[in-house]
Amino acid sequence: MPSYTVACLDVFAPGVRDIISSVAGDDFVIRFAETYDAEEQKGLATSADFILVGGAQLPGSYIESGKGLRLIQKWGIGVDKIDLDAARRARVPVAITAGANAGPVAELAIGLMLAVYRRIPFADRNLREGRWLKSEMRGWCHQIDGKTVGLLGFGAIARMVAHRLRGFDAEIVYHDVNPADRVTERALRARLVPFDELIARSDIVSVHTPLTAATRGLLDAPTIGRMKPGAIVINTARGGIVDEAALAEAIRSGHLAGAGIDAFAAEPVGPDNPLLTLDRVVLTPHAGGGVLDNVENVARHALGNMRKVLDGKPLSPADVVVAA
Repeated sequence: MPSYTVACLDVFAPGVRDIISSVAGDDFVIRFAETYDAEEQKGLATSADFILVGGAQLPGSYIESGKGLRLIQKWGIGVDKIDLDAARRARVPVAITAGANAGPVAELAIGLMLAVYRRIPFADRNLREGRWLKSEMRGWCHQIDGKTVGLLGFGAIARMVAHRLRGFDAEIVYHDVNPADRVTERALRARLVPFDELIARSDIVSVHTPLTAATRGLLDAPTIGRMKPGAIVINTARGGIVDEAALAEAIRSGHLAGAGIDAFAAEPVGPDNPLLTLDRVVLTPHAGGGVLDNVENVARHALGNMRKVLDGKPLSPADVVVAA
């Protein structure tokens, strides 16, 4: 049986590697990156039949130098770190694992809502430092029950957020250039509203759009200024969508009550990021899809797409970013 080389450009933990390798079987040889060093990354990419890439950068030079590259497969859904124009020029298809990470990312989005509203990291840190803030917490904390949650974007992750929020008795509104059908809206108890209305009336604005030219800076200073006083922002999508300096200033001024952020304009986050100094901000390292018990699901989806390419079978339209 012939084998094909898969260059995995992300530096994964040993347990994650083991799961991916077990799913690959004998027909794929997985070559895992040890570092994000450019020389190592390019060497892996240019000698592979397939590239598997999550958070690593995939410049055009890597794609154009490859020989016999059959597919660039994204681990997850965001493709802003892949040079899609270079892939088109090289006639290399690009695919995502649509929906595979939706559950874990949705859970983190709701976890951040709870962590910000109940000030969980702040309370934990103070308790460990000897301060028992039981009385004070009552004046600082809020519940999701009865709040309006505005979902910017209504793809698989946002829909999973809506599904999981049904037990919280929140009102769900959303904005998307491609609205859901009425059956889906009714099932998820979600209502389409104009962008400006969502911004003005949501207690929680949760970002679920891809990073594109149209969405870059979508939550800028003027837009944040139009948000409901006391609202919070949750971002588990991409950092460039939210103006981090404007968000920090709105929280410092008291206009916004806080934020939960998993994605940043510059990653890893530098020490000068203004969000790092704010107690009412909960931060995670772009780890929304990063749960061990979903690795096999994503790996099967990604490697399944590679097998379809080898067998000459079409990929799911939902997965196709750059067609063959």
